[in-house]
Amino acid sequence: MINVVSKSANLSPYLKATSQAVASSVKPLVKPAVIPVTTQVRWAHTDIQVPDFSSYRRKATRDPTSKNVNSDESRKAFTYLIVGGGAVATAYAAKTVVRQLVSTMSASADVLALAKIEVKLSAIPEGKSVTFKWRGKPLFIRHRTAQEIETERGVPLAELRDPQHDNDRVQKPEWLVLIGVCTHLGCVPIANAGDFGGYYCPCHGSHYDASGRIRKGPAPLNLEIPTYEFQTEELLVVG
Repeated sequence: MINVVSKSANLSPYLKATSQAVASSVKPLVKPAVIPVTTQVRWAHTDIQVPDFSSYRRKATRDPTSKNVNSDESRKAFTYLIVGGGAVATAYAAKTVVRQLVSTMSASADVLALAKIEVKLSAIPEGKSVTFKWRGKPLFIRHRTAQEIETERGVPLAELRDPQHDNDRVQKPEWLVLIGVCTHLGCVPIANAGDFGGYYCPCHGSHYDASGRIRKGPAPLNLEIPTYEFQTEELLVVG
């Protein structure tokens, strides 16, 4: 008989347990089987060959114990080559992007078609002024007579608000090319009208002579002269 006494700080009072083992006369019917224990051992393969990449390496790096000093210059050259090639490719790509961006902001084909206008001078009789549309603005082309030319050339510059001689406003004396927009508030003057026989703006009473110079009224400047050229004696190109 075995007596077991357990003492614990958390248990009070003491606990006492008794156990007794009694021999039995009953024999087991079947003998316990003996289970054999086997041990498995794994062996590493020693016949596997590690690949040799020495033939793909540079001669300066085949020896693992040597310092990589001799190949520094060759590696620098290769690095410079890669950096230079990348810089050239980047610059070319940037130029392409900028060119495409600028082309999207340029004028369209219909706008470029109106950039210039051709006028047949034979269709304008002497003493008449014909109005055309150019770049969304009225364009006055006047076929002046010899009397109008003489009159405008004889005007003293001291009488003009915006002094300009008639010879400075025409390429050929008989042809006067103007933009028909009043310099006061942007109105469109009437041709062959006004106190000086040139152009008259009825909105605020500005009078221009046959050279397009302001002579009376609130307009501060003469009528604007566009860029033009005579390609032939009968063909005028404005723009």
